[in-house]
Amino acid sequence: MTRIIITGANGKMGKVLQSIIANREDCEIVAGVDLNTDKNGIFPIYKSIFEVQEKADAVIDFSNPVLLDDLLDYSKNTGTPLIIATTGYDDEQKKKIESASEVSPIFFTYNMSMGINLMANLAKKAVEILGNDFDIEIVEKHHNQKIDAPSGTALMLADAMCEVMPKPMKYEYDRHSKREKRTKDEIGLHAVRGGTIVGEHDIIFAGRDEVITLSHSARSKEIFAVGAVNAAVYMNGKAPGMYDMKELMD
Repeated sequence: MTRIIITGANGKMGKVLQSIIANREDCEIVAGVDLNTDKNGIFPIYKSIFEVQEKADAVIDFSNPVLLDDLLDYSKNTGTPLIIATTGYDDEQKKKIESASEVSPIFFTYNMSMGINLMANLAKKAVEILGNDFDIEIVEKHHNQKIDAPSGTALMLADAMCEVMPKPMKYEYDRHSKREKRTKDEIGLHAVRGGTIVGEHDIIFAGRDEVITLSHSARSKEIFAVGAVNAAVYMNGKAPGMYDMKELMD
């Protein structure tokens, strides 16, 4: 039985996690962390991760990037695996996560969806087959409350394809500011924000007289919660290091 602490327990994703875990037999929630400490009658909720008294086998974080330092310190001090499911980290914070993985077991991915991670693998295969004959554009769509753009998932997809590119690529975010032809060494990234779109990503491979599109559409936040819970169960007892969906999908 994997004992789990949820940060952001009273938020939207925290409540989705509670419903997912309630229907599983391989894990349970022992505590929550949230600025809103309203009781739910199921498990205690604390304002700070350092106030938690219960012992856990994993921490699932669906909160806010500002809490990263506290979570990394908690994981280091207690040896508890940390599943980072929050998005919007800057480059400095990403370096902190990578550095912390030298002493703590950390599961970090930009998207907890199994489908998105499969899409990344398919995109890499497409690059290997299509080579430099196809231009690549990524279009991502999210709800109007999302702050960061482009999405971390779009960047993850671009980074995955760059791993198998024969030459370095640059990311183009803002075509309207210049008047010039597209170059072969760029990947275009475009963000759409509107309504209640959970998350949609299209990778467009545009060649001569043909277009190939890989698409993924998230219909609810539940798919991210399921992935995070699967990661928590997987990380129970793991040694320090950086883990992601590649290990979970093997």
